[in-house]
Amino acid sequence: MQQSIKFWPEQERPRERLLQQGAESLSDAELLAIFLRSGSQQHSAVELARLLIQHFQGLNPIFDASLSEISAFHGIGPNKYAQLMAVKELGRRYIQHSYLSAKQPLSSSASVLNYLRFELLGEKQEVFAVLCLDNDLCKLQFKKLFYGSIQQCSVSVNQLMRHVIQQHATHIVIAHNHPFGQAVPSSEDLELTQHISQACQLLEVKLLDHCIIAPTGSCSLAELGLLHGLDSV
Repeated sequence: MQQSIKFWPEQERPRERLLQQGAESLSDAELLAIFLRSGSQQHSAVELARLLIQHFQGLNPIFDASLSEISAFHGIGPNKYAQLMAVKELGRRYIQHSYLSAKQPLSSSASVLNYLRFELLGEKQEVFAVLCLDNDLCKLQFKKLFYGSIQQCSVSVNQLMRHVIQQHATHIVIAHNHPFGQAVPSSEDLELTQHISQACQLLEVKLLDHCIIAPTGSCSLAELGLLHGLDSV
């Protein structure tokens, strides 16, 4: 049986180290252990956190796991799962609020991809979304408009453009995910991009990019030279 963290030397306890040295000084397992607070009869909180990270191969898959997957580990039940989901949502809202309150322009493909990865990586089905921006390329709204299956998602260009008009957007970035595939545009993706680009031109809205987010990476059609990118604005 693992020794409880409360019996560790104070300078080695994750919570005390966080307070003294800052959160950045802790490993992923130690940060997760602080959240878990307690382990099980077999494992300390840190050891349980390490087992979770090893099993799910990283932090992100832990936050994306289902209740049944998480509950397979002794010492973790519905209460800790609910807390995990709350932490994940708080993080998402923190990032969203940061962009809104600071009016931070999303003026490069890198900044857009970073934002979209946070919004779309946890989805288990294909989702099509639009990021509406103002003249200064500051975020007006991000919305997931269409949901599909694991491999495809039907998109209504008319419905998309109605939403863009309602947000008074002058620039948009469209995005979708490949939840279990590669971040590589298909011929259907390119055709859809062309249709949306033509609709944007009629409404004098600039389509800046079409981004694809996948667990193994992400891609920007603008960076691939398939449409004018953010960096050229």
